[in-house]
Amino acid sequence: MSGFARRAAAEFTGTAFLVMAVVGSGVMASRLSPDDVGLQLLQNSLATGGALVALILALQPVSASFNPVVTLVERALGVLDTRTAAVLIAAQFGGGLAGTVVANLMFGLPAADFSTHERTGAGLWLSEVVATIGLLLIVFGTVRSGRAERVAFAVGGYITAAYWFTSSTSFANPAVTIARTVTDSFAGIAPSSAPAFILAQLLGGAAGFFLVRLLYPIPASAAIVADRKVLS
Repeated sequence: MSGFARRAAAEFTGTAFLVMAVVGSGVMASRLSPDDVGLQLLQNSLATGGALVALILALQPVSASFNPVVTLVERALGVLDTRTAAVLIAAQFGGGLAGTVVANLMFGLPAADFSTHERTGAGLWLSEVVATIGLLLIVFGTVRSGRAERVAFAVGGYITAAYWFTSSTSFANPAVTIARTVTDSFAGIAPSSAPAFILAQLLGGAAGFFLVRLLYPIPASAAIVADRKVLS
């Protein structure tokens, strides 16, 4: 298998398992704690954060964005070319939908069942902008400052926290948002609510891109090379 195909496979697989963690833990939480929404959210957030750490650690040597907004920012920063970015994004959307189907089936639910959970309102949309900006700052701030080996823990910790400090529970991912429209469970989002969430995520992505460029104008590796040239 070529390196290009391996990257697409890693994005498909990683996004699928991420969505399985989000949806599956949401179903499990609602069954184990049917009368305590706060406890359900705690269980859902811990499972998602833990899965993210594990998935990024395992797949980072191949490809571990699992998020079209992250991939778009990588393209804008010149890390990826357009063809590669497009294929990885397609793999993320496909993996997300596959993850939902598998999670539904594992819990005896219909393979695909459109969610009836309406999520709408200015506060939720603002939350998605904020959550996405924060995610990009965590990802690229960690990587571009030369600490890529810590990005798994940074992202897992951030997403776990963002479940709680955003009213939207921090989707911050268009592929995950679309995937969550086909499960009528705790983690679901109604298809009619998804476009506004995705628009907010893209706006957050644009703002996050400019913030990353402001704070980290060049990656740490490039800065080291530049410093050596100055000193030589």
